[in-house]
Amino acid sequence: MAHISGDDRSQLLLLPDSVDDYVGPDNVVRFIEAFVDGLDLKAADFERVRAKTTGRPGYDPADLLKLYIYGYLNRVRSSRRLEVETRRNLEVIWLLRRLTPDFKTIADFRRDNRTAFRQVFREFVVLCRELDLFGCELIAIDGTRIKAVNSRERNFTKAKLAKALAESDERLARYLKQLDEADKDHEVALESGTVEKLQEKIAVIRDRRERLEGHGKALADSGEDQISLTDPDARAMHSSSRVGVGYNIQIAVDTKHKLIAEQQVHSKVSDLGLMTETAEAARDTLGVDKIDAVADRGYFKIEDIEACEAAGIVPYVPKPQRGSAVAKGFFGKEQFCYDAEADTYICPGGAALSRVSSRPVRDDVRLFNYANAAACKTCALKARCTDAACRKVTRYENEAVLDRMAKRLAARPGVLDERRESVEHPFGSVKQWMGQGAFLMRRLENVRAEFSLTAIAYNLRRAISLVGIPALMAAVRP
Repeated sequence: MAHISGDDRSQLLLLPDSVDDYVGPDNVVRFIEAFVDGLDLKAADFERVRAKTTGRPGYDPADLLKLYIYGYLNRVRSSRRLEVETRRNLEVIWLLRRLTPDFKTIADFRRDNRTAFRQVFREFVVLCRELDLFGCELIAIDGTRIKAVNSRERNFTKAKLAKALAESDERLARYLKQLDEADKDHEVALESGTVEKLQEKIAVIRDRRERLEGHGKALADSGEDQISLTDPDARAMHSSSRVGVGYNIQIAVDTKHKLIAEQQVHSKVSDLGLMTETAEAARDTLGVDKIDAVADRGYFKIEDIEACEAAGIVPYVPKPQRGSAVAKGFFGKEQFCYDAEADTYICPGGAALSRVSSRPVRDDVRLFNYANAAACKTCALKARCTDAACRKVTRYENEAVLDRMAKRLAARPGVLDERRESVEHPFGSVKQWMGQGAFLMRRLENVRAEFSLTAIAYNLRRAISLVGIPALMAAVRP
């Protein structure tokens, strides 16, 4: 029995196939076209939305935006690879109507419109909100680090520069000593070429030292704590992240369907101080007045938590185990109960610690110290409490905000599990399924444009899984 055979490639057809026949009614490219065509690209601040009356015609920004959304949805982020797709991929050929922009045009579009992609992301969030895909009740906030186009070897701190200069000085002194020894036996050294080799090494080290001194001056002039040579906005991340030099990605995920409600890229290494900014932007995009927000211990900062409450955001952040008492294995502060009416702390031994001193920590906030020296002298638990003469407990003037949050966490212990289950899904998808372990572009605004496209692709793929292409098409049709 013969195998199934295809058509003869030289066969002429009476009626040629239509490109539209190769794209089914439920194909995602049909939604991408409808969604982008429904956007106000001028309001989103895309360039060249209106064609000029003179000069050579350019590509419509809508077509290039469609290409990028399709590319990121299918793990094709490189402008050169996108150029290849325009010539061989039937879905892209349909989407662009056989347009074939070159890679430089494609790359320039992403760079020139880097601030506009964020608005496209928000427009898709609004569309998903209309489809009731956002619960708008609880958002989970977290950050991850993604590698930048900058190696660790081209990133310097003051300590790293000092160490590199010391190593260069040590090697230079060693080679100069060897050169002096070679001069004592000049004829042997001349025959073996030792002098020339040492002089070459000394020249290389002096050149490197000069460059290091230049980096040190640039670092001092910048006022920053580190400098990156390839991508000046990238920063060396903490070693626990396994990312050498990169960026800090912040997202707010709605816990109903694990859709991203807000995203932003930062050069800041730590998550401290980023909760209010992220949660407030998510709340505004979701169109609600109040929302609950949960984050991990890395966001525990009293000023940020207080700002959340003032902005109509109910924060849930567990308290980290910090301080010298915890490090030494003594009673933690949470084991001292605060009595607001009496303004005292009750220690594990039952004694009352009164306010003994205070000092300003900010313009509008003071830090109070509580102690009871007499009780500590006779306390049977002193060995488990402190190795000092007296145990002191500190309290911020505005620490009532932390007490309120502790009560909320105690009443809703499962909220931390909701955070982990929700926020890890997008990060896992972005890094594993979408393959974005590193950025392609340099500088912060360009990297933000990249991740906005990544977030659009993630939300689109998630929405397709939840409601399907027909429902999405119905939502964008006029």
